[in-house]
Amino acid sequence: MEMLKVIGEKLHTPDFGQGRESGSIRAPGAVIDGNSMGLMEKLGILTDSAKYDVACTSSGVDRRGNGRDLGNCVKAGICHSFSSDGRCISLLKILMTNECVYDCKYCINRKSNDVPRATFTPDEICKLTIEFYRRNYIEGLFLSSGIFESPMRTMELLYRTLYLLRNKYRFNGYVHVKAIPGAPPELIQMTGFLADRMSVNLELPTAEGLRELAPSKHRRNILAPMRQIQNGIQANQYDLTVYRHAPKFVAGGQSTQMIIGATGESDYQILHVAESLYQRFDLKRVFYSAFVKVNEDKALPALPGGPPLKREHRLYQADWLLRFYGFQAQELLDEKRPFFNILLDPKEDWAVRHLEQFPVEVNRAPYERLLRVPGIGVRSAQRIVAARRSARLRFEDLKRIGVVMKRALYFITCGGRMMYPTRLEEDYIVRNLTSEKDRVQFGSDGMSYRQMSLFDDGQYSLQPDSGDTYRVVTGQI
Repeated sequence: MEMLKVIGEKLHTPDFGQGRESGSIRAPGAVIDGNSMGLMEKLGILTDSAKYDVACTSSGVDRRGNGRDLGNCVKAGICHSFSSDGRCISLLKILMTNECVYDCKYCINRKSNDVPRATFTPDEICKLTIEFYRRNYIEGLFLSSGIFESPMRTMELLYRTLYLLRNKYRFNGYVHVKAIPGAPPELIQMTGFLADRMSVNLELPTAEGLRELAPSKHRRNILAPMRQIQNGIQANQYDLTVYRHAPKFVAGGQSTQMIIGATGESDYQILHVAESLYQRFDLKRVFYSAFVKVNEDKALPALPGGPPLKREHRLYQADWLLRFYGFQAQELLDEKRPFFNILLDPKEDWAVRHLEQFPVEVNRAPYERLLRVPGIGVRSAQRIVAARRSARLRFEDLKRIGVVMKRALYFITCGGRMMYPTRLEEDYIVRNLTSEKDRVQFGSDGMSYRQMSLFDDGQYSLQPDSGDTYRVVTGQI
């Protein structure tokens, strides 16, 4: 507590944050006066430097306007991300500085890169946030930073910014800030009482990858603030049950981000790391950022096809299955199949490999089994369970409920019948799910308008030839 008091007194002095770094802008090897470039020019540099950080999402924080301060923070998505209430809200997403003492091989802001450098003062960030908010451009702030001078110095600047924003500028909106690994725990704790969400970047999925591409960073230093934030949130929840008006600590929870494709980890390894983080640190989200090659280095992959965006998308889908659908990482992938099928989403891929669990009768199946059917989401499964209490569901009812029939029809029955005769075979289903040419076409009511034939019952391994078709038409068979 004594150290906490000393740091607090230092950070609240009027001249804090106004030293050499205040507004400094330079490129390596050049000395440029910080006042020679305007605020908007610095804004251009530092917003561009922040574009590779994707750890922005719905806040989960419910703090309404109090009549004194500016803004509010009702549960909503941040940075053009949809929240559970359906709203989409924007965020001022910037770096405090793109100066950095580290030389990570994958980072555009590494110290060896010859790029324009800029540093905001805490007051400048506050003024930008308030002015953007007043113009209705944003409803919150996402603040990250390169490591300026040291982790402690960087965390001091971030804390000072949030302190001014909350107390001097009376900003009551959403704030997401990065916790800097290696910073004093007292600084992270004080910042947590001012922020709605905090995040610590894992950087790379494994410690081996971190040693290869970011040798100055250590996995233990990254996990330490994660544990501190988790413990702080749990302690604060107890305090709030005892003291109704106790200050909230990171009310929106914590998240992390890892780069995908810069090192050789499989999807199986990445998903296990994510699952472990959810279980051990109670994270709200794990973000996956497809590796973008911005530096030339022999340790970095070539990526002839560009960033692995499709792979990133599949990992996000699998992550959703872990958090909301009751799946475990070992169910989705294993050592024999360590990568997702790019052509199928992870739930479809799991379903075609476990056809012994299908078809599922929607009028009787428990909620947990419905969740495992491709094309049935959390909301549609809840609606099915509610609707079937008063009536037997039909296929047209499922369409209205929100079930994606073009995926679900291979895996469900209504009243013991499938929507139309299909073969419960992996190759047949995969071909129909992935080929637009072979996929069954549906009308607006979800039903197939394709002409039925005698060969639709799936009992024949041989496909009919032109002679068979002629005999069917002429009534010979």
